[in-house]
Amino acid sequence: MKINELKSNLTSNKKRKRVGRGSGSGLGKTAGRGVKGQKSRSGVSINGFEGGQMPIYRRLPKKGFNNFAKKKIQSINFNHIKNIIEKYKINPSDIKETHLFEKNIFNKSKGFLKLLNIGEISVPINIEVSFASKKAIEKVEKIGGKVNLKKV
Repeated sequence: MKINELKSNLTSNKKRKRVGRGSGSGLGKTAGRGVKGQKSRSGVSINGFEGGQMPIYRRLPKKGFNNFAKKKIQSINFNHIKNIIEKYKINPSDIKETHLFEKNIFNKSKGFLKLLNIGEISVPINIEVSFASKKAIEKVEKIGGKVNLKKV
């Protein structure tokens, strides 16, 4: 027996379908796509369509929320204040949020300032900010300073 005398299985020698090649081929005219309608046209895929069943992207709940009225707040602490006093030669008895924005130490577009109780402070300071934590206010008043809260 030689290799050219072997008989092939029917599945191994199958030719591919050539659609749209005349009515004699059995796949002429509509080329197996049926008649009319969106799916018979070329280049159409109906993504997300589940045959009238509610699609999965509508069955699942919406997630997340962006609050448009949220107040932007950036934090400032005693370590920052100490560095600002040294670097920018600001008077510790007159530190105001507006001055810090004007000198571009903080960016106004990132929100109001909130004083937090982080770090140590030895010099009494008078500071005016939009927000402050209770502990920070206590610490400033303990060493003889004052915290003024602006109306926002």
